[in-house]
Amino acid sequence: MRRTPRAALAAAVLVTAAALAPAAAADPGPDAPTKVRPEVPSSVRVATYNASLNRAGAGDLVEDLTEGDDVQAAAIAQVLQITRPDIVLLNEFDHDDDGLAVDLFRENYLEVSQRGEEPLRYPYAYTAPVNTGVPSGLDLDNDGTVGGPGDALGFGFFPGQFGMVVLSRYPIDTDEVRTFQNFRWADMPGALLPDDPAVAGAGDWYDDAELAALPLSSKSHWDVPVQVWGRTVHVLAAHPTPPTFDGVEDRNGRRNHDETRLWADYVAGGRDAGYIYDDDGGRGGLAANDRFVIVGDYNADPLDGDSVPGAIDQLLENPRVRDPEPTSTGAVEAALTQGGANLLHRGDNALDTADFSDDPAPGNLGVDYALPSKHLPVAGSGVFWPAADEPGSELTGQFPFPTSDHRLVWVDLRLVGRR
Repeated sequence: MRRTPRAALAAAVLVTAAALAPAAAADPGPDAPTKVRPEVPSSVRVATYNASLNRAGAGDLVEDLTEGDDVQAAAIAQVLQITRPDIVLLNEFDHDDDGLAVDLFRENYLEVSQRGEEPLRYPYAYTAPVNTGVPSGLDLDNDGTVGGPGDALGFGFFPGQFGMVVLSRYPIDTDEVRTFQNFRWADMPGALLPDDPAVAGAGDWYDDAELAALPLSSKSHWDVPVQVWGRTVHVLAAHPTPPTFDGVEDRNGRRNHDETRLWADYVAGGRDAGYIYDDDGGRGGLAANDRFVIVGDYNADPLDGDSVPGAIDQLLENPRVRDPEPTSTGAVEAALTQGGANLLHRGDNALDTADFSDDPAPGNLGVDYALPSKHLPVAGSGVFWPAADEPGSELTGQFPFPTSDHRLVWVDLRLVGRR
C-alpha cells in the first residue's frame, strides 16, 4: 500500500524559504520574477492551499481585504511569496459575485512585499459560484426543521462561504472551463447514498425530492484549462466535504467519497466518465493524452481519520495519476511534539498537510493534494511546513494559527511532448 510509514525521520524533506524560491524556465512566462530557484527546464509549479480566508458573514472578506492591513491575509500572501507557485488553488476563499475579494487579495497583499519577500503577480484568476450556503428549502440533515447551514446544498452560513479561486501566471482558457456545481449526486451510478437506519430499506436518508435537488459537489468541481508554453494543463479543482459532523448514516463521509470519485472517473475518461455532465450540458471526461493536475483539500487521508476507507485511494492509486508524496520536517516535528492521536496513526507523519486537533482525534492528517497526470514528469514537490527552528515557521505555528490549519502543497512539473 502506498503512503506507508517510512523507516526514519531523515526521509522527510526540509522545506524552507530558501528551498522554495521560484524556478527559472526556458520561457519565463508573463511575469518573470526577479528571484529564481535553480533552473529546471520547462518546469511549472502548481500548488494547493486551504487558506482559511473564510469569514462569518457575506461581504466580510471584502471588507477585511480592502485596506491591506488584515494580518492573516498578509501572512497567507507571504507564504505564497515564499513558495511562488505559478498556478495555485485557494480553498476556503469566500466567493463574491463581483470578484472583489480576489482582486483585493492580489492588489493589496500578493502584489505588495510581505516582510521583505518579492511581490507576486497573478494576471489571471478564475472563480465561480459554489454550493456552500445556498438554501435548499429542504430538511437535508433530518433535524425536523428547514433552514440553516446543515440544510444548505453544501454546509455554509451564506452563499459563497468556503469558496475557491484559481490564480495563475499563465493564461486561463475561460471559454473552455467546465464546472460541475449542479451535477446531482443521485446521477452517479453506484453512488454511496446514505441510509436512514430508522427506516427499512437502503440509501433512503434523502427522499425523492431531496435527491432531485441535492448536487454531488459540496462546493463545486472545476476543470480549468491553463495554457503554459503552448500546452494545455487541466487544473482539476475541488474541496470535498469533511467526512464528519454527521451521524451513523455517514452522509458526509459518503459524499466525500463520491466527490473524490467524480475526478477519478473524469480522468479515466471513456465509459467510466460517460455519466458525467457539466453545467452547460457537456458530457464525459478527459481524453487519454490530456495533461492534468488534481488539486484541493480532499479531507481524506489514505490511512487515518474518518473518511470512508479507500476514498482518497481512488486518486492515489488511479492508473492515470502520479502521487509525488510531498513531505515536510515540520509535519514530523508537530506529530511528535503534539502527541495524542498522532501517536496512533498508521500513516507516515511526514506526509501530513493539516494540523488538526490531537485530543482525542483526528490528529494531523494528509488531506491536501497536488496530483499530476502520470505522463507529467515531476521535478520536485513539498509541503510548506518548516520545523520550529527554520525560517517561515512563524507562518505556520500551532493553534491559533497565523495563517491556516492547512499547509500549502506544491509540485514542480516538466511539460514535455504534445503541445
